[in-house]
Amino acid sequence: MWLSSIFERFVEKSPITVIIRTMMEVVLADDFLDDLFDETAQKGYTKELLFSTLVKMMTEVVCSVSQSIGSVYKAMAEEIGVSKTAVYDKLNRLEPCVSQALVRETAFKLKEIIDTVPESSPRLLPNYRVKILDGNCLGATEHRLAVLRETRAGALPGKSIVVLSPAKGNSY
Repeated sequence: MWLSSIFERFVEKSPITVIIRTMMEVVLADDFLDDLFDETAQKGYTKELLFSTLVKMMTEVVCSVSQSIGSVYKAMAEEIGVSKTAVYDKLNRLEPCVSQALVRETAFKLKEIIDTVPESSPRLLPNYRVKILDGNCLGATEHRLAVLRETRAGALPGKSIVVLSPAKGNSY
């Protein structure tokens, strides 16, 4: 399974990791990802490089298993089967609607799982669904595009938001 390298180091010390690994492998199954791309992409197409392969590569970077797409490519070159340029071209041409669908559909699948967890504590405000929001805006790094390195108005590498559900005792 493709998430092995990410979770293997935690399996022995954290049994919950096995549950999370299984959940993520179901939610991010190759067939689901490739079908999502085929149904959602308006201009994009699949020739040799599958959308599921791009997601695997990005997951390696997002989970800090690899430092960059280039290093993932080196490790997976034979499995990927296309040039490094083809990988970057497909990433650069990925339509926003595909990313939106990926977030929406995986959130829907994960929400179904989260909703099966019983509430672990009393509600903070009866008759209201309370959510606690926290976010982070990652600072500039040396990995910014060369043209944006000298400007403070340049795009940042990423933003994140976490939603905590106190009644469920979890975040998503």
